[in-house]
Amino acid sequence: MREIQSLTQADRDALLYHWPFWARPEQLPPPGDWTNWLILAGRGWGKTRTGAEWVRSVMCGKTPLARGTYGRIAIVAETAADARDVIVKGTSGILSSHPADFRPTYQSSTRSLTWPNGASALLFNATEPDQLRGPEHEAAWLDELAKWRYAQETYDMLQFGLRIGDDPKQVITTTPRPIKIVKELVSDPDTVVTRGLTTDNRSNLSAKFYAKIVAKYEGTRLGRQELQAELLTDVPGALWTQRGLDEHRWPVKKRLPDMARIVIGVDPAAKDPNKGVPEDGAETGIVAVGLGVDGRGYVFEDGSCRLGPMGWARRAIALYDRYQGDAIVAEINQGGAMVEAVLQSERPTLPVASVHASRGKVTRAEPIAALYEQGRISHCGAFPELEDQMVLFTHNGIEGETTADRVDALVWALTELFPNIVFRPSDDEDDDPWQRNRGRSAETGY
Repeated sequence: MREIQSLTQADRDALLYHWPFWARPEQLPPPGDWTNWLILAGRGWGKTRTGAEWVRSVMCGKTPLARGTYGRIAIVAETAADARDVIVKGTSGILSSHPADFRPTYQSSTRSLTWPNGASALLFNATEPDQLRGPEHEAAWLDELAKWRYAQETYDMLQFGLRIGDDPKQVITTTPRPIKIVKELVSDPDTVVTRGLTTDNRSNLSAKFYAKIVAKYEGTRLGRQELQAELLTDVPGALWTQRGLDEHRWPVKKRLPDMARIVIGVDPAAKDPNKGVPEDGAETGIVAVGLGVDGRGYVFEDGSCRLGPMGWARRAIALYDRYQGDAIVAEINQGGAMVEAVLQSERPTLPVASVHASRGKVTRAEPIAALYEQGRISHCGAFPELEDQMVLFTHNGIEGETTADRVDALVWALTELFPNIVFRPSDDEDDDPWQRNRGRSAETGY
């Protein structure tokens, strides 16, 4: 501290932006000849700052007008909002990491950054892979790759564009998930992997965040993935596997068949019995699915949220409108007639199929999992939060402390589309040992 106080104001200002002084060793680019620097790190580790500082280091020269290592770079985020609000404008983003004289100009209309030396970056998102068709780049920063909706397609399009310059490189910053592209990068001999824990950056984290989030999830499977950055394998006995979901994922460019029926599944958040409000961490599951004329099921979108009744009702109706749905299928155990009333208060003519959970979660989920195993259900893109719940769902219920709100909404919706699937009876059922789901007329009332 004394040494810093002895510096001139100009030197202090310069030191503020001298990343090698502030960075932990693992946040600095690795030595050697590499093509991919894959940073698999937990929440709060400093992935965004590390990526932003790497971009600055390769785009800027020693003076504001001097050329850097690269002149054109692609920056790909999960969504357009993430690219703008986190990567560019965030507190750890690109604008914040640059001193004023070197700082690039951001133009939202062209999704671009332009540095004083003429170098430029184009911003892309992983929901529109075709944005990357055509533009050429010398380098790239890929943020939260494991959460991308169209991870493989977006990644492939980017690789075709990394075709100029003598030494194209890309930095990938992500919390790990065991998806195909992440596993391929880990095993690529041209990849250097840096692993990091949330606790590595504890001195820069809010004490409340550490106490509430880290203490709550430390030691759980979700915590091992999100905090300790473990690339976890499938859970033994899970009804779904990541590999199975990936194998039948619908390609982004392949035309979908016409839909015979589209429904929105809703599973309202469980209420705290003492407070009458959603339990801590509980979500309202909202999932849009369709039944193709080919007899297969298609999962279009996961719109699950942590909102009050009016909020989740509007979210569900928005999906219903977007996909021109035929009905909303809502589980009523948690809210009784309130669920249907809330939805129809927003739109009185809304067709609502109310379903009652007379069977256990596992009993309801097993026949739907069987449809997946038969290759009869495809996800149109990736839905990380939903799929993380699915691969934790076993014959004994969901593994760990997470909830199954999204899976429940999915199961309700697909059960509505496949009314003749067979349920295995639960232990407390004394009717026919292989009873058929009675369909909409008796089970849902719609």
